[in-house]
Amino acid sequence: MSLPAARSQPLGELIARLAALHPKRIDLSLDRMHRLLARLDHPERLLPPVIHVAGTNGKGSTIAYLRAILEAAGLRVHVYTSPYLVRINECFRLGEKGGGRLADDAELRRVLEHCEQVNAGDPITIFEMETAAAFCLFAEHDADVVLLETGLGGRLDATNVIDRPIATVLTPVSMDHTEFLGSSLTAIAGEKAAIIKRGAPVICAEQAPEAMSVIEAQANRMRAALHAAGQQWHVGVERGRLVYQDERGLMDLAAPKLFGRHQFDNSGLAIATLRAIEAFRIGMPAFEAGIIGAEWPARMQRLVAGVLVDQGPKGCEIWLDGGHNAEGGRVAAAALGDLEERVSRPLVVIAGMMANKDADAFLANFAGLTRHIVAVPIPGRNNTMPPDRLADAARALGMRVENAASVEAALHALSRLAYEVPPRILVTGSLYLAGHVLDINGTPPA
Repeated sequence: MSLPAARSQPLGELIARLAALHPKRIDLSLDRMHRLLARLDHPERLLPPVIHVAGTNGKGSTIAYLRAILEAAGLRVHVYTSPYLVRINECFRLGEKGGGRLADDAELRRVLEHCEQVNAGDPITIFEMETAAAFCLFAEHDADVVLLETGLGGRLDATNVIDRPIATVLTPVSMDHTEFLGSSLTAIAGEKAAIIKRGAPVICAEQAPEAMSVIEAQANRMRAALHAAGQQWHVGVERGRLVYQDERGLMDLAAPKLFGRHQFDNSGLAIATLRAIEAFRIGMPAFEAGIIGAEWPARMQRLVAGVLVDQGPKGCEIWLDGGHNAEGGRVAAAALGDLEERVSRPLVVIAGMMANKDADAFLANFAGLTRHIVAVPIPGRNNTMPPDRLADAARALGMRVENAASVEAALHALSRLAYEVPPRILVTGSLYLAGHVLDINGTPPA
C-alpha cells in the first residue's frame, strides 16, 4: 500500500485541524470508521495477524509484555496503543527485526494527511482518524503480528472493525467511563466483550463474577474458546518468582521488572495469550526475557533522574502512576504497601484528576497509607478537576490536604518540610498528569 509523500507541516497543527472535524453529536456507531476505511481501500484487511486487547485496567502493561516476549522470540511487532503520554508518536510502533521503533513525525504526517484528504471534511473523531492512520501505516510495513488496543469500550470502539483477529484479550473489567459504557459492571463488560470474534480464542484475566458471566456468554455465542485466569490457566508468586501453569505444563520465571503485584497478573495474561495461539511456538527463554524486559512508563514508575527529582526533598523517592479509577488506585496502593514493607518511609500523594473521574473512590485506596495529599491541576487540559474539589474528597476521608499550583510547586513545598526519613512521593490520578510530569522531568517515553 503506497501513500503520497508528506508535505512539510508541524504535526501538532495537523492534529489540531483533525480534531476540529469532531462531530457535533457523537452517535456512538462504527459508521464513520467503515466509511473512511472503504475510501482508503480497506487497509485493515491488509494487516498482519491481529491480537485485539480490551479491558479497563492493565491493557497497556499486558501489551508491553506481549510485545517484549514476541520480540524476544525474533518476531516483528506493530503496536497501536492510546493515549500517549508526551508525544502522539508513542501510539504508533512499527515492528522491525531486533525490536521496533516509534513512527517518526514524517511518517505520521503522511498517513494522517492522506486520511484527512480521503475523509474530505466529513465529521469524524480524532481517535477514528488516528486508528485509520495506524491501519494505513501498518499495512505498508511487513510484520508478524499487530497488537491492537481499544481506546474506549469495545463494541463501538474504532478498533473493532477487525473481523478476524487471531485472539482477543480481556484485561480486568471495572467501573470507568460510565457516561459512555453504562452504569453497571454487567453493562461495561458487555461493551468490552464485544471484541470477541467467531472462532478466535479469548484470553481473559480474573474478573468479578458479574463481568465473567457476560464474557462467558459472549464467548459461547461466538463459539470462541475461552482461556480464563483461575480456570484454564493460573499465575502466582512463589519465593518472589512468577509461576505460571496451564494444561501444557508449569513455567517458573523471574519476576517482572514492572513493579507491583498486579504485574504478575498482567504478565500471566500475556503468557496465556501467546500459549493459546496455535501459530506461535515460543520457548521458555523468550518468555523470561520478555517478562523481565518489558517496559511501560507511568505505571508505578520510579523517577530516578531529571528536573523534578532534583526539586523534591533530598533523598526522597518519586514514583509516577497514571491510575485514575478505583481499581487503578487499588493496585497502586497495593504496590506502595509492598514498598513500605521493604523500606518504611512517610508517604505523600500528589494527585490531579480529570473532572469526570470518581475522586472519592480513587483516593479511598490511600487512606490507610497516608494522611498527606497535595491536590494539583493538570496543565493544558480541558475538564480537569479543580484542586479544591479534589481536596474536599480527600478531607472527607480524614486526610490532611494542601493545594499547589503545580507538581513543581508541590515538590518545592515538600522540600521545605523537616522529614526525619526522606519521604516516598507518588504522583498519580491521571495519565495526562503523568505525561506532563515525564515531559517536564525531561524523561519522555523513548
